[in-house]
Amino acid sequence: MTNRWKSIGLAALLAGLTLSASYAEAAGVLTIGRREDSTTFDPIKTAQNIDNWVFSNVYGTKLEPGLAESWTVSDDGLTYTFKIRDAKFSDGSPLTAEDAAYSLLRIRDDAASLWSDSYKVIDTAVATDAHTLTIKLKNQSAPFLSTLALPNASVISKKGMESLGADAYGEKPIASGAFVVEEWRRGDRVILKKNPNFWQADRVKLDGVEWISVPDDNTRMLNVQAGELDTAIFVPFSRVEELKKDPNLNVDIDASTREDHLLINHAHGALGKKEVRQALDLAIDKKAIVDTVTFGQGTVANSYIPKGALYYYADNLQRPYDPEKAKELLAAAGASDLTLNYLVRAGDEVDEQTAVLVQQQLQKAGITANLQKVDPSQEWDMIVAGDYDVSVNYWTNDILDPDQKTTFVLGHDSNNNYSTNYKNEAVKELVAKARLELDPKKREQMYVDLQKMAKDDVNWIDLYYSPYINVSRKNIENFYQNPLGRFFLEDTVKN
Repeated sequence: MTNRWKSIGLAALLAGLTLSASYAEAAGVLTIGRREDSTTFDPIKTAQNIDNWVFSNVYGTKLEPGLAESWTVSDDGLTYTFKIRDAKFSDGSPLTAEDAAYSLLRIRDDAASLWSDSYKVIDTAVATDAHTLTIKLKNQSAPFLSTLALPNASVISKKGMESLGADAYGEKPIASGAFVVEEWRRGDRVILKKNPNFWQADRVKLDGVEWISVPDDNTRMLNVQAGELDTAIFVPFSRVEELKKDPNLNVDIDASTREDHLLINHAHGALGKKEVRQALDLAIDKKAIVDTVTFGQGTVANSYIPKGALYYYADNLQRPYDPEKAKELLAAAGASDLTLNYLVRAGDEVDEQTAVLVQQQLQKAGITANLQKVDPSQEWDMIVAGDYDVSVNYWTNDILDPDQKTTFVLGHDSNNNYSTNYKNEAVKELVAKARLELDPKKREQMYVDLQKMAKDDVNWIDLYYSPYINVSRKNIENFYQNPLGRFFLEDTVKN
């Protein structure tokens, strides 16, 4: 496990780590249909997969050492020294240890960073020369190397950021990965072209990639069937069997770390009461959602940590479906006439089906849920602004260690714990302690306790785990995701 952490940790920090591949001439532009448009190319300002999955090929997040020729860790576990090979940004300037140091301090210190809490363990990050980065920690940290794999910690150009400014850089970044942003047509598509300065440019087989926003699931699937798109992500569960029968298509079902959950805004009235949130949990039939909405592709979730992931607690509480008990809890809490604003992504077939089903289930417990359908590109901004009562969202892990998700949803001040406004000081303290605990057994128990505490508090309502489901035309090869959501477009072929 430690070796994997090291591999993955170096990957994102040093922005150019690769898997072995056969080499071929670049050929063609790959079109990928997705729901939402990107929100930014400034990695510290987003927590959305729709951004991070593009970052992986613009900033070069990979899964084994490449640009890092070697690294060492001091005996006391506080000093990390990385040796960086020669590499360039897309503008031809050298990628140096100073850029890496700048990027880490920026994600730690910038007021706009959504990820600062995860990097406060860093005391100093210094380029001792152009190819040597030295990081000193305030305390030993079990997930530190893994945390460096976060796409949001990708190396950016210090010179570019300081000269362009954050807004301009967030629109058109200076890349270090396989592709560079050629154009971003807001609300339509992101156009990437092959980066000739990528340190393994001869590995890349595509001339470019276009991430095209098609919010309506049905339209996006029809576009692939008609050959108007090469690939599409977020295949609705209801369409899987039909698409499998199309001789022109491949449907890929890949293992994932995805968990769908119902976000709850604790800052809104009665939702601040634990008993009310427990009533909501009792009023939702998760098995019915899995059977009706996921067509058996999903499994009921009982923890914010995904099934099979590090420190997942299989015996965590799973409240039974009990609308009568929910009514009793609501009455005792003085919230018998609870009415909720339920934010729904318009055009997202699964989200819309889930919303109708949950609305019907809540009604049996005397809870009125008013469905507010919004464009998928608006939804995230509304959640961040707290303009909702409840809303189904999903998370996929970007790194192997549970610290990333745990910190972001249970112990993070700067993002209001995934915009839920959840507050529990004992939980927050334990999140910080778990990050520093080096004994695996003790650390595992801390995460078991955190899963129990989160479930008792109902920080959100766990719904289900499910795989990644994507579709591509038969002439496309090597289009897939790993469990952390990474698309390996460096190796994708369009015949």
